[in-house]
Amino acid sequence: MRWVVMGSAGMLGTDVVATARAAGHDVVAHDRATVDILDPVAVARALKGADVVVNCAAWTAVDLAEERESEAFGVNATGPQVLARCAAAVGARIVQISTDYVFPGDASAPYGETDLAAPRSAYGRTKLAGEWAVRAEAPDHLVVRTAWLYGASGGCFPRTIVRAMANRGALTVVSDQVGQPTWAKDVADLVLRLVAAGAPSGTYHGTASGSTSWHGFAQEAVAAAGLDRDAVTPVSSAEYAQAAPRPAYSVLGHDALERIGVAPIGDWRERWQVAADEILAGVLDAG
Repeated sequence: MRWVVMGSAGMLGTDVVATARAAGHDVVAHDRATVDILDPVAVARALKGADVVVNCAAWTAVDLAEERESEAFGVNATGPQVLARCAAAVGARIVQISTDYVFPGDASAPYGETDLAAPRSAYGRTKLAGEWAVRAEAPDHLVVRTAWLYGASGGCFPRTIVRAMANRGALTVVSDQVGQPTWAKDVADLVLRLVAAGAPSGTYHGTASGSTSWHGFAQEAVAAAGLDRDAVTPVSSAEYAQAAPRPAYSVLGHDALERIGVAPIGDWRERWQVAADEILAGVLDAG
């Protein structure tokens, strides 16, 4: 199959390209330097011959989106609309990557795929608009929501934490935000499994199973690097002033995957143990 991946230079896009190529697919990789997803003519040209289109392109600067929501809307909503319309025109299936931020973050049990979306941030609003646009323009779609991504390409939480711990010897990390640390490579694998299974059009949650806090994840990251996990001290979100509100509870359920017989990603701690060496390679050497 011919796969076209947008946002191919980002953390998830890099892994989607590598995973699809390893599976034997013909993969065309584009980032913003090669295709402007707001340009219908350029997008139509890029999608010629495509069987699957994966949109990993996104405005992910959560706090900056509060100030520049119209720009974030262009990347996160209008761009997906253009991609979905062009994908439908060539008969390609589109996979839109979305986020836990579409939910308000005030739940006490995992969010289901059809639970009410009520984002509290500009980032969440624009990503939700992107979901709606893809559903409206492309009947053959998969919306895959993920969260707390880490990967080998680009900056990510565990590398940042380990580097900071090595430099400072102690850290404070938020303990009252709960979610699912998720390896980008696992999300890429899930996308391929969904497509291979001929999954019905709809919304799926692509996060690791289980849950923890940022503090808990930081402790695991520090321990994997051979540093002192007890030197990571828990603090509350109130001690950090941020422009955009963060969801206090971002745990996503996987019922839709289970209904179609596609296995969810494994427990976050087990997956981190598999990923850790690759993710942290060279971090301590870099100082």
